[in-house]
Amino acid sequence: MRILLAIALFAVPGIAFAGSIDAMVEAALAAESRPEADVVRDRNRRPLQTLQFFGLEDDMTVVELLPGGGWYTRVLAPVLAENGKLYVALGTNRVKDTVLKEPGFEKVEVLETSANIHRPEGSRFYALEDFEFGVSGVDMVLTFRNVHNFGSEHRAIMNQQVFDALKSGGLYGVVDHTARHMEPPNNENRRRADPVMIIKELLDIGFEFVDYSDLHYRADDELEYEVGRRSVSGNTDRFTLLFRKP
Repeated sequence: MRILLAIALFAVPGIAFAGSIDAMVEAALAAESRPEADVVRDRNRRPLQTLQFFGLEDDMTVVELLPGGGWYTRVLAPVLAENGKLYVALGTNRVKDTVLKEPGFEKVEVLETSANIHRPEGSRFYALEDFEFGVSGVDMVLTFRNVHNFGSEHRAIMNQQVFDALKSGGLYGVVDHTARHMEPPNNENRRRADPVMIIKELLDIGFEFVDYSDLHYRADDELEYEVGRRSVSGNTDRFTLLFRKP
């Protein structure tokens, strides 16, 4: 009876597969090569639940934008290594010099672009120039706590290239620190973004809004202070949004 039940489960699309994805993500999180500093952030960043929400599958082609020090790269790369493909793009110098030189990350490919990310003198935001990722038909693009670094003009450049790189039905997942809706720029909100504005900008590009998650909602974040403040850091309210290219 148990054997027949197991066969039946494998015959139903998605049931056994979803469990295997969870196991693959959990295995990546448990890897001995992960730095302790990464591990201690698991409880706050909730990577398994976040990737479940975005609909990650192990045979996807995924682009991670602005990977920083590679926190999510270390999770995504092992999951996609066998059947999928992971690209990293924009602001990749840190991961190129660290994570991607470690054993097990050889299959991760850096998309070199002419974006030329820089901060103009006197600006609170970074800027980038027109560019192309150089890939198409991508299943998913993900970015974590990065869109706040750019003003609307330069987010539009980046988001247009994301739209162009995705296949029809491709998914775009965005996580970032929450700013109050329509709050004027100030020194305390410079690393926060208005989720309503982010949704509007992506709809204007042509994306469909799929869903949001309260995974990273924090009731005790007053949305008042800079995210690097000791009283706030690691406990910011973050929006988690999913979009689809029609």
